[in-house]
Amino acid sequence: MKTKVLTQFKKFYVLGITLLGFQFTHAQTNVFDDVISQSPAHTYLTAAINQQNLAGALQNDAATLTVFAPTNAAFDQLAAALNTDIAGILALPNLTDVLLYHVLGTTAMSSSITNGMLVTPLNASNTIKLSLTTNGVFANQAQVTAPDLTADNGVVHVIDAVILPNETVVDVAIDNGFTTLVAAVIQEGLVPALSNPFGTFTVFAPNNDAFVILADALGVQVTDLLALPELSDILLYHVLGAEVPASAFTNGLLATPLNNANTIKMTVNSGGDVFANHAAVIAADVNAQNGIVHVISDVILPNITLVDLALADPDFSILTTAVIEKYLLPEVTNPFATLTVLAPTDDAFESLMTALSINVDQLLALPNLEDILLYHILGSEVLSGDLTNGLLATPLNDDNTIKVTVGNSGVFFNQAQVIGADVEASNGVVHILNAVLLPVNTVVDVAIDNDFTYLTAALIQEELLPVLTNPLAQFTVFAPTDAAFDALADDLDTDIAGLLALPDLASILLYHVAPGTNNAASLTNGPLAMASGVNAIINIDGGVTINQANVTTADVAAENGIVHIIDQVILPSFVNIENFNQVDVTAFPNPTTEFVTFAGIDNASLRFVDLNGSEVMQVAYDGNAVDVSHLTSGMYFIYITNEQNQRVVRLSIK
Repeated sequence: MKTKVLTQFKKFYVLGITLLGFQFTHAQTNVFDDVISQSPAHTYLTAAINQQNLAGALQNDAATLTVFAPTNAAFDQLAAALNTDIAGILALPNLTDVLLYHVLGTTAMSSSITNGMLVTPLNASNTIKLSLTTNGVFANQAQVTAPDLTADNGVVHVIDAVILPNETVVDVAIDNGFTTLVAAVIQEGLVPALSNPFGTFTVFAPNNDAFVILADALGVQVTDLLALPELSDILLYHVLGAEVPASAFTNGLLATPLNNANTIKMTVNSGGDVFANHAAVIAADVNAQNGIVHVISDVILPNITLVDLALADPDFSILTTAVIEKYLLPEVTNPFATLTVLAPTDDAFESLMTALSINVDQLLALPNLEDILLYHILGSEVLSGDLTNGLLATPLNDDNTIKVTVGNSGVFFNQAQVIGADVEASNGVVHILNAVLLPVNTVVDVAIDNDFTYLTAALIQEELLPVLTNPLAQFTVFAPTDAAFDALADDLDTDIAGLLALPDLASILLYHVAPGTNNAASLTNGPLAMASGVNAIINIDGGVTINQANVTTADVAAENGIVHIIDQVILPSFVNIENFNQVDVTAFPNPTTEFVTFAGIDNASLRFVDLNGSEVMQVAYDGNAVDVSHLTSGMYFIYITNEQNQRVVRLSIK
């Protein structure tokens, strides 16, 4: 009877009383009996624990446990994601592994959790990634909604999602030593999103070397990158919201990342190499259970680059198609490049195709298309204010220089007029052109390359480079040597500076140019029509002469014509060498859009000639404004003839 009473005493009283010391003790509590199974929000978890015979482990008085306890709603979400119900969840063959992934073998109070902490649960097949963000505490993708529910053998943290021991894209980065990327993702609180086991992500993962390159470009240390205010935007620019293997990328694909402030421009070249913007994919298709990882050589930035400017403007559709076709996107999407792009409009390409009698497909198939495109890119940023008349600019295709003209007629690169200047991007500047440049060796190059110093200086000053660099025209140039210019200066009792001040200099120079290609063998005795509108006289008896000048070297070939070197400067008949400081004729406004008027003449015949040497208009001038609104934009030469003389005036039409 005494034993029975004692047993009932132990059974019904929680506290034991030691009569001598009046010391009170309480019964041992555990995380399962006293927290989980008592919660109406955890009936599914309780059922799963009981079914898998795991209650004993959670009831162990000697244990020190941490349980991340998904609510019933969390299990409902899991069931929906797996297209099943709670019965289906309880039938999962890996249910024990899932449950043990929610339990740590140590006690971790919420106050001890730090951002980025990796903890190993009883199912040690994967770690749990703990995050401490502005939104709260997370275990993988699951938020802790009720922390620190304690029992004698541990603590329970209520979470709003079931976590799974899946290998995620975060694990790929951690397991492969992407320490800088992982540190950045942790700091920016992106681990919960990227560890979602039901996510479908494509991550372009910069390796550690890529972050070193970025730090060097910014002039900082790698650790300083974590202080970038836009770091989260940069990281989200590396993530697509769908799983895209490398085989699915096509050349020119524009991929939209989670940071959709800009697209990622994909390049897949003929060798199968893949680029995301300027970054090479150096290891593709690293699989995770919630996505795929492509390792890249550089950090990509969502900056608005030169490519973005072109893509946003429908007038550059042919240019962008060509850049994509020739795999040049990596070149011009580099956010740390400083480039100048000379961008021909679609109309400019249409004019080129018309001249070559080809269509767009044939244009894109040109074997030298890449060379042509690279001839439009300078390796530094050159604003219009930096340009000077006669500047020789070296593009990325350095087979030839680009000849710059800056003057009353406007700004030209070779024969192409700048119709829109200084359109700035984060990695350079765009100047819009009305013609396509070709890296051909022109008659101007012959003069430059053969030290025709004075002739070159005169052509530059008189803004004739746009005419003679036209790659689609054909010219015959009779090129006076420097000695020939010196002789003319002596005849006029002046010097080279005096010759360059001649008001008729443009007419004199054009008197040395004949349309078409006339090699020495094709020349015949008699008049030869010159670009100035006045004939010169050819004599081939005993050698070739033009007027009084001897051809000392014939048939110097260029791709837009031919050059004959002569030993004298020839003068058109209307030039008065006794008085070379006569009044000049000017056109105004210049440039113009609709009308032009001339100062220095009252009555004259006007011939308008375009850069191809074609006469486009002829009018009788009576002092009133001439309507030019019907002419296309570009530079024109106006040959002005009256009873006294002839002049040549340049006019730019916008």
